[in-house]
Amino acid sequence: MFNFLALITKKKYWYIHSMIIKVILRMYGVKIGKKFYIEGVPKLKIKGNPKDIVIGNNVSVFGDIDIRNRKNGRIIIEDDVEIDGDCRFISANNAVLRIGRRAYIGANCFLISGVDISIGEDCLISSMAHIQSSEHGYKKGESIRYQEYVHGQIVIGNGVWIAGNVTITKGVVIGDGCVIGAKSLVRHGNYEKYSVLAGIPAKKIKDRL
Repeated sequence: MFNFLALITKKKYWYIHSMIIKVILRMYGVKIGKKFYIEGVPKLKIKGNPKDIVIGNNVSVFGDIDIRNRKNGRIIIEDDVEIDGDCRFISANNAVLRIGRRAYIGANCFLISGVDISIGEDCLISSMAHIQSSEHGYKKGESIRYQEYVHGQIVIGNGVWIAGNVTITKGVVIGDGCVIGAKSLVRHGNYEKYSVLAGIPAKKIKDRL
């Protein structure tokens, strides 16, 4: 129905829709700035403090979005961020999931923080990226499902380009201006500024010129 209304009004409907969604989010307790725009419906699973979800000014969401926090998990989306449809953002424990100013997040991206994930300004993250700062323990003799998580902070610098279907796991630091090739798996370690990474596991193949 929403898409039909947008079609017959030449997308003008979305501005009314966005104002309504903004009011509803504020009723839940979410902090949200000016000029919020959304072409979908947010799914909220708030088991922490709703005030720990902060959306800055001029944030645009081009579809549905799934936002979840637990315990003291915080989600901070800074000014001028653009998010494509069907993304999921989760923050748990005492973690902060921060998306820097002017970042773009492609469709169907999952950002899951058991400890802090920081995404710098002007980053370009293509569709189907999976960035997660925790993983299950897998000791022998005990069901993996019930083992505690192991955590490691993820830091992504400014101006990084992450191509489609990239996975980034715990304990990774990616310097400013890096490029990560499609379908790469980035595991553990620090990567210098302006490196080009590719592969499974990802390795530095050259420097940006």
